[in-house]
Amino acid sequence: MRPISLVAAAALTLSAAAAHADDLKIALIYGKTGPLEAYAKQTETGLRLGFEYATKGTMTVDGRKIVIITKDDQSKPDLSKAALAEAYQDDGADIAIGSTSSAAALADLPVAEENKKILIVEPAVADQITGEKWNRYIFRTGRNSSQDAISNAVAIGKPGVTIATLGQDYAFGRDGVAAFKAALAKTGATLAAEEYVPTTTTDFTAAGQRLFDALKDKPGKKIIWVIWAGGGDPLTKLQDMDPKRYGIELSTGGNILPALAAYKRLPGMEGATYYYYDIPKNPVNDWLVAEHKKRFNAPPDFFTAGGFAAAMATVAAVEKAKSTDTEKLITAMEGLEFDTPKGKMIFRKEDHQALQSMYHFRVKVDPELAWAVNEPVREIKIEDMEIPIRNKR
Repeated sequence: MRPISLVAAAALTLSAAAAHADDLKIALIYGKTGPLEAYAKQTETGLRLGFEYATKGTMTVDGRKIVIITKDDQSKPDLSKAALAEAYQDDGADIAIGSTSSAAALADLPVAEENKKILIVEPAVADQITGEKWNRYIFRTGRNSSQDAISNAVAIGKPGVTIATLGQDYAFGRDGVAAFKAALAKTGATLAAEEYVPTTTTDFTAAGQRLFDALKDKPGKKIIWVIWAGGGDPLTKLQDMDPKRYGIELSTGGNILPALAAYKRLPGMEGATYYYYDIPKNPVNDWLVAEHKKRFNAPPDFFTAGGFAAAMATVAAVEKAKSTDTEKLITAMEGLEFDTPKGKMIFRKEDHQALQSMYHFRVKVDPELAWAVNEPVREIKIEDMEIPIRNKR
């Protein structure tokens, strides 16, 4: 009887191992703690809701149970790189998603290449990710700096308008301004000055005064366009310096709802946003808004939509490939169209950047809300933006 028991035990062990191996393991690498934790938490919430929606509540794809493995990289490049390697090598992740910080995501790119595994970048936006630092294992559902910048240039750039920029002095800020500058040239507007300050800046007096000096004597409409992520609140600080005395307006892209509280001081301000819960009209967003309000007593935010899109892309890719084999996934994902709360996205074959709509908005103040409303002016569709291919593939 003893040998039979051993055989049975071995069979049970093998069966359990096989069942475990059949799980679809998704690693989320994100800055759960650190300067971008608000973004990271929204991404995780959106990812979980997205998998629920995409699988009709079963949390299975192609017969495999979805298991989400989370790893906090604190938005630090060295920690992110180690976390992603651990996810692929020790945890057996089939696909990874992340990271929150552009600097951390850039550190992750070679790890995906070394392990020959898919990395879906969400929500880091630096152009280099699908540009010069890109490799064939990288896909991005998040918008890139060019999409942010070009949509804002389309929204506020017109002949006779003079603009100066304020950005953070790292990949996100510099890539964003470079793309904005290139797009602005096509609108007939003029770029008068660029200012870059450290990400930890809280006093914008010196930079603001230099921007005022660059614009104050210019004719026509004058705008300072701000590209910023995280704390510091440059819009409020610049507004406190009274740019209106020089006829200068402020502009920036969309942001998370807590940051939109500062926009309430700027009624009528225009810009372009990646997402605001009340703008897209489609069944996916209807479900997300309703469910998020029901579960969290608040609408979904900027990066909630991004995490949701990453989940939708993952499910669509695995269903199309009928596999998590990397080469089969790459074939399935190049040119893949998938639904998201923003409507259709398409992974561009050349650089795996998700092409997507953006939204021209105008700030409206609703006293019943703690944040400023992003009132839609128009949808800036995929075909309205010439997003450069920068990876020299």
